[in-house]
Amino acid sequence: MRKRKKIRVLIADDSALFRGILEKKLSAESDLEVIAKASDAYEARDMIIQYRPDVMTLDVEMPKMNGIEFLKKLMPQYPMPIVMVSSLNDTVFDALNAGAVDFVNKPTDKAGIDSFIKELIVKIKIASTVKVGNYKRASSNMVQVRAVNSNTSFKVIAIGASTGGTTAIAKILNGFTREVPGTVIVQHMPPIFTKMFAERMNNECLVEVKEAEEGDKIIAGRVLIAPGGYHIRVVKKGKNYIIKTEKLTDDNKVNGHCPSVDVLFDSIAIAFKEQAIGVILTGMGKDGAKGLKNMKLNGAVTIGQNRSTSVVYGMPKAAHELDAVDYQLPLDKIVDKIMMVLEKD
Repeated sequence: MRKRKKIRVLIADDSALFRGILEKKLSAESDLEVIAKASDAYEARDMIIQYRPDVMTLDVEMPKMNGIEFLKKLMPQYPMPIVMVSSLNDTVFDALNAGAVDFVNKPTDKAGIDSFIKELIVKIKIASTVKVGNYKRASSNMVQVRAVNSNTSFKVIAIGASTGGTTAIAKILNGFTREVPGTVIVQHMPPIFTKMFAERMNNECLVEVKEAEEGDKIIAGRVLIAPGGYHIRVVKKGKNYIIKTEKLTDDNKVNGHCPSVDVLFDSIAIAFKEQAIGVILTGMGKDGAKGLKNMKLNGAVTIGQNRSTSVVYGMPKAAHELDAVDYQLPLDKIVDKIMMVLEKD
């Protein structure tokens, strides 16, 4: 049997202790190989040229030049898959906007190191499959804000995403106006970061964006983002449609995730039927595919991101193969299609 090639990893972190821990833990994984370590951006640059790694893990806080600035300089000249190692702050979204594939929250104590390493390994493996230069070029166009039919019979837009999703979601939300139907989003992301992401989007967009809470109403011009560690569903209560939350437990993950896109989409299919638009964006795995199919079978209009503009064409591909997608489109055409659907209604 042909031996599978190992994923060659470069570690960039200013802590010698942490570099050593990462090297030991990552090297213990059979299909990973740590080929070099760097203590700052300048060392990392030289090692990229010398060793040509498949993936780099990059600390945000480093001397001489921080990880975000290094990323912005690196990606136009040498696009490569990068997983950021971040402390608990929203600079990680700057890194994702600059081209990082994903991020992992740096542990604050020894107790968290094992779960951190496990998550990092998964994301390194995902990152190694990404053709970074392709998706960055394909998704670089600006979105133009268009007017919306405020009398539309559509009552909700439901969006699901994972790896690469924050940048894709931002692009879509920046094309929304306050007349757009209420929008509910599941983005696979840890607790706290979902709130940071919602606050950032709220400051950038015309619509109101907030982290979803129990009892929140679905109303035009409002975007609700599922909190990390909670499934969310939409149910009808009287004349209103509201959010119901379910906290993560040991056994309630769906497709390995909490929040899960399938959980949201299944509830939308029941509550809204043909009055919904479903959108599935970039991400690894198949979460959301069956839920989008249920939405389509109940009369919803469904949209999937295409291969060339997806960071990871996993979730949209799974939905497409289930015949759950009415329209498969590049990212910069999805807002236009949503507006066209609302206008024709």
